[in-house]
Amino acid sequence: MNTLEFFGITTELATANEVVLTMPITDKTKQPYGMVHGGVNAMLAETAASIGGNTVLGDAHRAAVGVDLEIHHLNAVSTGNLKAVAQPIHIGHRLQTWQVNIYETTTETHVAVSIVTLTSRTI
Repeated sequence: MNTLEFFGITTELATANEVVLTMPITDKTKQPYGMVHGGVNAMLAETAASIGGNTVLGDAHRAAVGVDLEIHHLNAVSTGNLKAVAQPIHIGHRLQTWQVNIYETTTETHVAVSIVTLTSRTI
């Protein structure tokens, strides 16, 4: 089972200009105090950016992988669904930088903002 399956992440849109992922908030995604774990926000942000990065690459022999992740947790949530929206800031020859905003969809609460830098490696 991979991360997408384990957390129930659904790809709503995946283009070179935008990636939208959704994920239900469940007990698997919460820390012991009942709020979404910050590491889950980070995983969702890097996943969204990596999907976009791989769309840009378009090469079955290369994969976009994270080399740097900066995330700011803005609001805690404990129910609903998360939506990650990733958009490229810079697409270079070796590095890509993506901004990812994460929202809770029912209340439209801005949960986190992240900057993810990717490189590509041969797979």
